[in-house]
Amino acid sequence: MLISPAYAQTAGASGFDIAAFLPLILIFAVFYFLLIRPQQKKMKQHREMVAALRRGDKIVTAGGIIGTVAKVVNDNEILVEIADGVRVRLVRSQVTDVASKSAPAGGKEGEKPVAANDAKKGGLMDKLRGN
Repeated sequence: MLISPAYAQTAGASGFDIAAFLPLILIFAVFYFLLIRPQQKKMKQHREMVAALRRGDKIVTAGGIIGTVAKVVNDNEILVEIADGVRVRLVRSQVTDVASKSAPAGGKEGEKPVAANDAKKGGLMDKLRGN
């Protein structure tokens, strides 16, 4: 006989085995930490950036247009000046980047806005320039 009677008898018994689901649980954990969680962080940062928009900020839109926020219309829309005298209404969520922030409302008169990449000292460009 080719099959032992002991093996033939245990073939009918079946039950819940957690070890069978362990690879699925591990795959979900990897997806969560490598894909889902970083995307949620990125979305949260974008929401905070869009909520902090104010008049005078230089922005980049999803279409690649660079403009200056002329007016905050409401919670969903802003008025952006893309050229002298050319203003367009834009949905806030279409802003992809803030190129430079304007001076705070209580800031000193004549103070220039500081670009985000100029705010930090000791960066790569400073090292290359010898500063």
